[in-house]
Amino acid sequence: MDGFVIKTTNHTIRFKFYTNDAPIASAAFTALLPFKRTFLHARVSGQEIWTDKAPELDIIQENASVFTEPGEVVYGPLKPARAKTSNCMGIYYGEGRGLDCCNIFAKVFEQDMELLKALGEEIWKQGVQEIMFSVLG
Repeated sequence: MDGFVIKTTNHTIRFKFYTNDAPIASAAFTALLPFKRTFLHARVSGQEIWTDKAPELDIIQENASVFTEPGEVVYGPLKPARAKTSNCMGIYYGEGRGLDCCNIFAKVFEQDMELLKALGEEIWKQGVQEIMFSVLG
């Protein structure tokens, strides 16, 4: 599997896994699909939408950092237990920096970056939004 898609009432946005840099996180995330979660806008980490109620991902840190690029997707694994981002998931639609290290495991398709920016700005201005995650196909 190469990636996943997110859907809202207004958007369908595609993402590609970092299969070389984060194969464990990519495979574990694939096993969670499909799922639905409510996302809100980050308060301190920049242009990011996130949830602190992500499905549990019981894996180690892999390709972990607080530094991200616009369009990247991050997941806070359960290990190490001291991590402030355990069980959190974020999608950066612009510049930002995480609160603690997360696994960086996917990035938006370049063609869909403007759609992701539009979604991020909608959530910023209007509040939370439910997002459906499913297999890219």
